[in-house]
Amino acid sequence: MIELDHVVKRYEGRPVVDDLSLTVPAGAFCVLLGPSGCGKSTTLRMMNRLVPFDAGTIRIAGDDVRVVPEEALRRRIGYAIQSIGLFPHWSVEDNIGTVPRLLNWPRVRIRDRVTELLELLRLDAEAYRHKYPHQLSGGEQQRIGVARALAADPELLLMDEPFGAVDPITRDALQSEIARIHAATKKTIVFVTHDIEEALRLASVIAILERGRLAQWGTPIDIVEHPVSQFVRDFVGGDGSGLKLLGLRRIAERMRPGETAAGDPISADASLRDALAAMTEHHTDRLPVVNTAGSPVGVITLADLVR
Repeated sequence: MIELDHVVKRYEGRPVVDDLSLTVPAGAFCVLLGPSGCGKSTTLRMMNRLVPFDAGTIRIAGDDVRVVPEEALRRRIGYAIQSIGLFPHWSVEDNIGTVPRLLNWPRVRIRDRVTELLELLRLDAEAYRHKYPHQLSGGEQQRIGVARALAADPELLLMDEPFGAVDPITRDALQSEIARIHAATKKTIVFVTHDIEEALRLASVIAILERGRLAQWGTPIDIVEHPVSQFVRDFVGGDGSGLKLLGLRRIAERMRPGETAAGDPISADASLRDALAAMTEHHTDRLPVVNTAGSPVGVITLADLVR
């Protein structure tokens, strides 16, 4: 659990983070969302004391971050950033093993951990462990950055716009990977982005910041369905927020059980937005729905998407 209690950060007398209070539950995927300059990256960096704060309290698992020695604190926290920051003259294995070496892990344990993480990120361990950063694509470098952040099995992972510098196809793949890793590890993740689509795809909870203050806190569906202010409404899409809701709702919530239809089936776990895309592609207003085993379970119609 991460607790921010009336936290303030000023630069030259101007509040960048202004009386911010929020609690991130253990195991949550929390996205700090907002426009440039709203204080989200500063908030993230205050959690691991890369940036000092002027007032308030930040606690991680009940421990005040200003009381825990900096070195001990940062060993408990993985940190991944957009610029990656891999050491160019170190191999992939050496880069990933940076913190475990500082913790004096045995060489065999480090090697096994590198193998485990490369496999988790769907990179062939033997093919990649001896490569150098310049031999990797941007997406591969970003995966190694995430692996390095996870290497010492931290209780908390902080990610500051980690996928902002890669192309859309690679970004989509990386988003899928971090969602899968979160589901597999149950780690608490705090993720900074200004991209509402990325936030809605990844978050279990979202904190929207406006000028250093908390504008709204809630689940993705809560925020899109019930924005508390015009700022939040505009930020999550305004009049176009209905399409975002289609991306958050599952077909299983709206399908008609037991009915049948012809055509290519769609999974009950897919989103209503996926159903709309499939209907458009196939020029139909009715799709058969199957479960994870591929068995027919019902249909979804265009009318079901808009009701």
